[in-house]
Amino acid sequence: MSGSHDIKYDLAVIGTGLAGMSAALFAISRGLSIVQAGSTGEIIFASGLLDLMGVHPLQKKKFWNDPWAAIDALVRDFPNHPYAKLSKEDIRTAFNEVLWFLQEAGLPYNRRKEKNSGVITPMGTIKSTYCVPQTMWNGVQALEKKSPCLLIDIRGLKGFSAHQIASTLRNRWPGLRTARIDFPGTNHSSEIQTEHMASALVLSKNRKKFAQTLRRHIKHDHAVGMPAILGLYRSKEVVAELENQLGVSIFEIPTMPPSVPGLRLKEAFERRLREQGVKLYSKKRVLEVQVSNGCFILSIGTTKTDHTVRASGVILASGRFIGKGLHADRKHIRETIFDLPVYQPADRASWHRDEFLDPRGHPINRAGLEIDNHFRPLDSSGRPAYETLFAAGSILAHQDWMRQKCGAGLAIASAHASVNAYLKLWK
Repeated sequence: MSGSHDIKYDLAVIGTGLAGMSAALFAISRGLSIVQAGSTGEIIFASGLLDLMGVHPLQKKKFWNDPWAAIDALVRDFPNHPYAKLSKEDIRTAFNEVLWFLQEAGLPYNRRKEKNSGVITPMGTIKSTYCVPQTMWNGVQALEKKSPCLLIDIRGLKGFSAHQIASTLRNRWPGLRTARIDFPGTNHSSEIQTEHMASALVLSKNRKKFAQTLRRHIKHDHAVGMPAILGLYRSKEVVAELENQLGVSIFEIPTMPPSVPGLRLKEAFERRLREQGVKLYSKKRVLEVQVSNGCFILSIGTTKTDHTVRASGVILASGRFIGKGLHADRKHIRETIFDLPVYQPADRASWHRDEFLDPRGHPINRAGLEIDNHFRPLDSSGRPAYETLFAAGSILAHQDWMRQKCGAGLAIASAHASVNAYLKLWK
């Protein structure tokens, strides 16, 4: 066991997804000492897009251009949704802080503050989202203007077809052309991964070769769209150099997960948070938490305890099933660290509806922790389980973030509320 048992932090953040990273950011910027632990986290499966609110009601599949109006409608219909415990001003403040942090980390985002934007998906559909990586923003504008555009795909890259995207968008965007290229230095007969191409394009000499390959296919196009491979980091620099060499706008299209934009988010958060003083145990889990004299004692490791730390408060941002914050056995769903009560359907037979694509969604999607107005998880009696234990992100009950298109907003805003509640209640 590590000798770090004598180190005490203000807050421990459990989880390294977007909620956990945002919580660590908000806490360290407010002068708190922070320890954070989590496995890889769901963040690497992110598209890079940051949703605020997109769909409500689910059964009508109503898409909203104004995410703030969508939140108002959601809260009226579902007063138990986590958004109902937040003011819109607090949500705006939380987003502003995260976007500024990412800008400083070299990962700028674009948005229209009162409106969602449409982004092309690898299936050729249009996804409505709130914040768009700057590397994808030219695509938002090209779609709106219906500019003459060339879509590129790469031999050996699975799950991404420029022809399929163009065919699906034919009626909406008639000026699309497509081309398939070989990525420089690769054997086109073998499979190639997005992260390998993104790593290669960090080097200027590889960007020049890539530009030469692209130039042969560009005619009267105003923009060129391609898979999200433009640098594992320093992507702004990669895009600028390619645009300078080609003389057209360049934009990325999200790929199937795990994705390069998700890896960029992970790298930006981890690097900057460490620089700012967060003690981060990456790729390690919180195996056990004990509570003694109002202090949380966390055992951190992989399969056995490597470190033991103490904290005055904890933010539980461990995610749902993928993040292992929740676990489902043959009879019920349980929370994996504190064994907190989980809001869930009465029996296993009620977890799912008969039809897989039922427009109402499946009841299991709304399972999670119930919280008070300070985002503290409740015990079986309906009281806060611990005075300074808070919860954030997808582990919260009464929301279906994936289908409602509110995952990033829920993660960022609930993390912000949890940190502020700790400051109010404890400091």
